[in-house]
Amino acid sequence: MRPVANHPVEAGFILPGLPHPLLCPEDNPGWQKIRNAFNRVRAKIEEINPDLLLIYSTMWPSVIGHQIQSNPNPEWKHVDELFHNLGTIPYKFRVDADFANEYNKLSQKRGLHTRTVNYHGFPIDTGSVVVQKLVNPENKYKAVILSSNVYADRAETVVFAKAGVDALQEQNKKSVAIVVSSLSNRLHEKFIPANMDKIHSQKDEEWNRKMLELLGEGRLEDVAQLSRQIQREARVRKVTSFKPMWWLVSVMGAHNCYNGEVLEYQPIYGAGAGVIALTRAEHAARNLEFDEEDPEKFAGDRNVLSLSAESLGEMSSQSTVSHNPEDNEEDL
Repeated sequence: MRPVANHPVEAGFILPGLPHPLLCPEDNPGWQKIRNAFNRVRAKIEEINPDLLLIYSTMWPSVIGHQIQSNPNPEWKHVDELFHNLGTIPYKFRVDADFANEYNKLSQKRGLHTRTVNYHGFPIDTGSVVVQKLVNPENKYKAVILSSNVYADRAETVVFAKAGVDALQEQNKKSVAIVVSSLSNRLHEKFIPANMDKIHSQKDEEWNRKMLELLGEGRLEDVAQLSRQIQREARVRKVTSFKPMWWLVSVMGAHNCYNGEVLEYQPIYGAGAGVIALTRAEHAARNLEFDEEDPEKFAGDRNVLSLSAESLGEMSSQSTVSHNPEDNEEDL
C-alpha cells in the first residue's frame, strides 16, 4: 500500500505509560531522559497543532468489544494499581465527545462491537493519564481514548483503526495518533532500588533494540507484521498482545513510508520504555511489507484451519486421485 495524500493522521507516537517519568523522574537518570523526550513530543505536537489526540492505550484492556471514552470532561484522582507508593495523579481532561460518538457509530457500521463510556468517576488508565499530563498538560487539545480489546485479532484491530480514519474524514479533522505501550513489558517481580533499574532480561533487550532499529528506519508496517513474534519473545504471555502496532499502522497507513525517530529508550522498572515519533516520508527506506490481507469490514473471527463437513465433502467429490494404487502408477 502506498501513502495516501491528505491523510487525516499527520503523525504517530509510541509512548510508555508507566508513571515514573511523571511522578519521580529525578529518582533515575533514565526516567529523567524519558521525561525530557516527552517534552520533545509535546513540542512536535504543538508544531502540528492537531484537532485532537487519538490515543490507543494498551493499559486500558476491554473484554467485550472496544470502548471509547466520550465523557467531555473526565475528572478524578488516579493512583496506579502497581506503583501506588508513587502517589496520586489528579487529572481533568478535555474529550472530543462528538468525535467519540462518530467513531463508535462508524465502528459498528464496519461490523464491530463497540460502545462509548461516559460517566463520572470512570477509572481512566494510568497510561492515558500519564501521556496526557506530559504531552498535553494544559489541555490545549481535545483527546479521544480507546481501549485495547484483549481478544481482538488482527482483522478486528485493523478494522477498528479504519473506523477511526472514517470518523476523522467524516468530521474533517486532523489528528496525531498515540499508542500507549512499552516495548518489552516484563516488570521486575521483586522490589529494586530506582538506581538499579535495568531491562528485565537480555532477550528483552535484544528484541527492543530490533524494534527500535526498524521503527527508526520508518518501517512501521514491518513491525506490525512482526507483532505476533514480538509478543512471544518480549512480552508477558497473556491475552493482550502487541496489537497496538496493528492499530497504529492501519490508522496511519499500512506501509513503510515514514521517517522514524527514536527520541529515547530506557528501562522503567524492567520494561522497555521507548519514545518514538513517526512522520510521513515520500519514499520508504525499504519495501518489506508482508502480503497479509487488508480487511475493510469485520465479519467475525476467521478459523481458516477448521473445515466444515460440507467443505470436506466438496473436496472429496472433486478429488481425481484414485485410492487404488494400480490406478496411480503414473503419479509415482
